[in-house]
Amino acid sequence: MRFLIDNALPPRLAADLVEKGHDAVHVRSYGMQASKDEEILARALREGRVLVSADADFGMLLALQEAARPSFILFRETELLTAQDYLSLLTSALPEFESELIAGCVVVFRRNRLRLRRLPFSG
Repeated sequence: MRFLIDNALPPRLAADLVEKGHDAVHVRSYGMQASKDEEILARALREGRVLVSADADFGMLLALQEAARPSFILFRETELLTAQDYLSLLTSALPEFESELIAGCVVVFRRNRLRLRRLPFSG
């Protein structure tokens, strides 16, 4: 999978995903750490990447745009502190929703639960 890791998450997560065989880039690698959410979302769409963040605003933007892509993974787990924490949760659950990410969806990790919603939200 191709991932774009938002500034709300550790840069190490991108490197750890690459080590696991994924194509992952942190926004800092693009010099986009201070970019607007709309610009980051557009970059993920343009490059065919799944956006990964702890910032719920991306979900709101996808809803407002009635967008079918890019897919978005949102971490709302407060006990995740390190890149390894995020990596473990993501990689253990990825087989469960990988095909939905390809099709276009939002995945939310919250309170040890996983919620998936297909995009676009209006459809």
